[in-house]
Amino acid sequence: MLGSDQMDSVAADPQKRMQETMEKGIATMKKRMASVELENLTAQGLLIDRAHKGSVHSTLTIPPSLSDAHGNWQAGAIATLIDMIASVAIYTETGTGRGQVTMDYSISYYSSAKIQEKVEIEAKVIGNKGRLTSVVVEVRKKDGGALIAVGKMWAASNEFRAPWSQPSKL
Repeated sequence: MLGSDQMDSVAADPQKRMQETMEKGIATMKKRMASVELENLTAQGLLIDRAHKGSVHSTLTIPPSLSDAHGNWQAGAIATLIDMIASVAIYTETGTGRGQVTMDYSISYYSSAKIQEKVEIEAKVIGNKGRLTSVVVEVRKKDGGALIAVGKMWAASNEFRAPWSQPSKL
């Protein structure tokens, strides 16, 4: 819990307030994911390094539970991760915390990663047209930067908006 002097500094710094709101949104998303086995397994070990308006950078060490018989990262697990990170990027852009519906989704696979290999996931909002938002997500090997996959997604959202995304009534 924040003290009154900390709350004053948060209120005075909009960037800090937005960062805290995004962190709360991500925490809420993780709580909701706890009841969904596929997303929970996919997010195992996922670290969100940076989240700014319209972009998210995260890292993941591929756990054995996400590999195929040859020790490669499963394509379905990559797709699930891209979808999850794209949703977080949309949240940072629009403040829409629920009700995102994927309208169009495509993934191009270029290579794979092995168990215990580290990967970086970078999501960027490239378009926001009212209730429609477009995101591109790149997945790369941390060592060397080899491209693993690129996902593109259009999503529609409902009218719910986070308090920080609404204009002040003052």
